[in-house]
Amino acid sequence: MNKNEPIFRPKHLTINDIKEGCVTLTGDNEEETKICMMQEEFRQGIDVVSEFTPSVTFYGSARTKEDDEVYKKVRNLAYRISKELGYIVLTGGGPGVMEAANRGASEAGGRSVGLTIKLPYEQKTNPYVTDEIPFYFFFTRKVTMSYTTEVCIFCPGGFGTFDELFEILTLQQTGKIGKIPVILYGKDFWEPIDKVIKEILLEKFSTIDASDREIYHILDDEEEIMKIISQSRLRDGEDALK
Repeated sequence: MNKNEPIFRPKHLTINDIKEGCVTLTGDNEEETKICMMQEEFRQGIDVVSEFTPSVTFYGSARTKEDDEVYKKVRNLAYRISKELGYIVLTGGGPGVMEAANRGASEAGGRSVGLTIKLPYEQKTNPYVTDEIPFYFFFTRKVTMSYTTEVCIFCPGGFGTFDELFEILTLQQTGKIGKIPVILYGKDFWEPIDKVIKEILLEKFSTIDASDREIYHILDDEEEIMKIISQSRLRDGEDALK
């Protein structure tokens, strides 16, 4: 192949494309179909997200409203990350905090990626996503979201945000992914959580080590966050699945 020729890549597949292809391969075997779908979601997700580098991934509540102070701060931070640092912004592609981050990046003229999920209730992709990667399974989506990202920023959120946060912390604690900055954005929200971690997990029950609290940084200062991001190392996913 001529080195100047573009590399052929198939079109991005929808969830239905993946499912129909797997049904064709596996027939009526539902378990084999699910396994096939998982494999194809990993294959497509990791292949596509590996092109988005350097990147910062935002996590947070889908319920945050446009007039909420958190929404405004996330939108501005994502704008600066995209405009001043040239980083690509990744989110779950939905409303709330995800929309705020995608919106900021889009308004800065940057790449604004949404790793969307099919849920029992309707969740529309927010209009500020420039590139979408669809998922049916939560765990394939979670792995893909952190696979090559240089920084994870966790904003105020609910059960889903905590699920994603503690998975990242556990993977770093156990050495299954390399050390990347984990920023908890918003002291009012995160300092009470940190107090529980310190007083209950560490001091009362000794279920973590003191050094485990050093995995994350609780910050409000945009300048400090920007500095951390600018000093983050490039990743290619090689340490994401040790």
